[in-house]
Amino acid sequence: MNHHVLPPLLVILLTGVVFPGPVARSRWAREAPRTAVAGWLTLCAAFVLAVAGGVLQLLLPYDSSHALADRTVACLPWTAGSCRFSDVVSLDALSAMDHVAAGAAAMVIALPAAALCHGLARARRSRVQHSEILRVVGSTDAALRAVVIDHDTPAVYCLPGRAARIVVSSGARKTLTAAQLSAALEHERAHISGRHHVLVSAAETFGRLFPRLPLGRWVRTEVPLLLEMAADDRALRRCSRDALATALYAMATGRQTPPATFAAGGPSAALRMRRILTPHRHGHPALRGLLAGALAVAAATPLVLACCSQF
Repeated sequence: MNHHVLPPLLVILLTGVVFPGPVARSRWAREAPRTAVAGWLTLCAAFVLAVAGGVLQLLLPYDSSHALADRTVACLPWTAGSCRFSDVVSLDALSAMDHVAAGAAAMVIALPAAALCHGLARARRSRVQHSEILRVVGSTDAALRAVVIDHDTPAVYCLPGRAARIVVSSGARKTLTAAQLSAALEHERAHISGRHHVLVSAAETFGRLFPRLPLGRWVRTEVPLLLEMAADDRALRRCSRDALATALYAMATGRQTPPATFAAGGPSAALRMRRILTPHRHGHPALRGLLAGALAVAAATPLVLACCSQF
């Protein structure tokens, strides 16, 4: 067996099986939700790249694998000055098996990308349909910068995307105080400005493609929860903890919101209320910088290990 396949297999094992559980149970993920979301998506990207690298090395002939490794090492940043493009890519020198291996690796990367695009398009169609309904049953409130619908259940949710809208039920206007309603609106604006629907779609796509993989199961539940916490943190810049927590409490028992939307309440409201009312640290900026650097290294690891001739 080509020994170059061992490093990608190790990365697949670490990212797909070993790391997800400890990351999900870690305390820092709740304290720094945005960094944690980046961590989860980096694990997903590293897993896909490692699978592509493993497929490439499994299908490549032994000599071609060494040639790939030598060319990659020759073009690392510290040796790139002496690297010529013709040394890296020479289509005439590639065998039929080289083409098959490259095509298979490209398909491994293209499949999740295509599934993500399909999921985003499907969610957008759902939001467009819901927007058409809102035009009929809702009325725009200029003061709230939201669409108000006649419904007794307290609810505040948003339709993200290009034509983003925030929807407020008449029950929410009656139940929530001005401070509570303002806190709920800030929460929804955080979802819209952060384009959280794209990140949720990426996590759900990976989870659907790898449903039995620990990483696939965890990322599908953790990323939406962490994005709700990130939106809470953003809202707390403009509102009090009590206002946001009581708004969540009032909307926690509301019905499920339409697909492809974000709701200020929802099933995670109880956990988020405890987090909002319990003082916690957001981590030192230097620590967040180190974590960001570690994520960047982790994302590049599969490519480096798959082609490194030192293993």
